[in-house]
Amino acid sequence: MTVARVAVVDYGAGNLVSIEQALTAAGALVHRALDASQIADADLLVVPGVGAAAPAMDRLRAAGFVEAIREWIAADRPYLGICLGLQLLFEGSDEDGAETLAVLPGRTVRLAAAPTLPHIGWNQVERRAEHGAFTGIAADADFYFVHSYVGEPGPAAADAILAETEHGTRFTSAVARGNLLGVQFHPERSGADGLRLVANVVALAARTATGSAA
Repeated sequence: MTVARVAVVDYGAGNLVSIEQALTAAGALVHRALDASQIADADLLVVPGVGAAAPAMDRLRAAGFVEAIREWIAADRPYLGICLGLQLLFEGSDEDGAETLAVLPGRTVRLAAAPTLPHIGWNQVERRAEHGAFTGIAADADFYFVHSYVGEPGPAAADAILAETEHGTRFTSAVARGNLLGVQFHPERSGADGLRLVANVVALAARTATGSAA
């Protein structure tokens, strides 16, 4: 059985310890990638993070990650973006005007009509399609959120919307296209269901690596 090698992008945004622990508990071999040269041999690339888009993009650019991540996704290699790691997939951010990775059409916008901001706490993730990342997880499961902005897919990315959540209005809480997965919630802070999702993603990456080797 292939053991998935996971590179967690360390660009100074967010608490990496929790996601590393979740990945390790799922049986992955985990290392932090401080620059783009340290991701080539990975089976799964994880981009976590909290904070604003512009400083995140500055740090990613300085470490050579911007083009490396674009090339990784273009090659359909397994990718997991968490919170900011989802938002950066779009073309730009209204939070600070940053141009982001532009691998999905759309933009990061402020969560509209929200009763409270930031949106903090448990909320239901309602799936619009089936995906292996959610295997064994109830269709109405709750996950943990901490954010004020959300990625809003453009019409050309409507097929990538995997799940939605409501907080004043409905917003996209998960996207998927090929081996790319992005989630607005924090699976590493979402109890048993969050750990199950991480384990599912690791298993999918291992399966992809086995298929590539074959």
